[in-house]
Amino acid sequence: MIAKLTGRIEAIESDRCIVDVHGVGYLVQASTRTLASLPPPPAEAQVLIETVVREDAILLYGFADAAERDWFRLLTTIQGVGARVALNILSALAPRELIAAIAAGDRGSLTRAPGVGPKLAVRLLTELRDKAGAMPTGIGFSPIIPGPVGGLEADALSAMLNLGYRRMEAHPVVTRIVERLGADASIDIVIRDALKELAR
Repeated sequence: MIAKLTGRIEAIESDRCIVDVHGVGYLVQASTRTLASLPPPPAEAQVLIETVVREDAILLYGFADAAERDWFRLLTTIQGVGARVALNILSALAPRELIAAIAAGDRGSLTRAPGVGPKLAVRLLTELRDKAGAMPTGIGFSPIIPGPVGGLEADALSAMLNLGYRRMEAHPVVTRIVERLGADASIDIVIRDALKELAR
């Protein structure tokens, strides 16, 4: 099984690249994040590889770092998530963003990935909730944002999500406003101030 390729980047396309190793060109499918991290051809590069053997093909999936590869392996254990959908998820969300989205129960972030509908997003959140905390975050860790338990903050956040805002962007704003105004503030004022801040 191939676990790593070190060679010349021959070409980079929208969802794959060709790595030339001593005259042999390997076709490697990858996330847009990994492809963006590669140097322009014909520079040398190293790509971590996950080899998938099927009856009709041997497929190579490439990753810029071990965190993304580990997440690919975990995502493809979920029913309904094949290699292509896993790469789509990793193109839409970096490992640290994926951890935050799962911790916050943010379906909207997951459904940004092509091939992930509402039902699959719920399955991902349910099945990965207990596993995400132990997964690597990759470069640039961002802390996990816990969701509010109840009360004014939870109601205001729910209203913001219904207005189309993502949990990861609305939650810190709502929290700040509730802390500033106090728990006895009117929900209308909290929502109004949150909309003002998010509109900037």
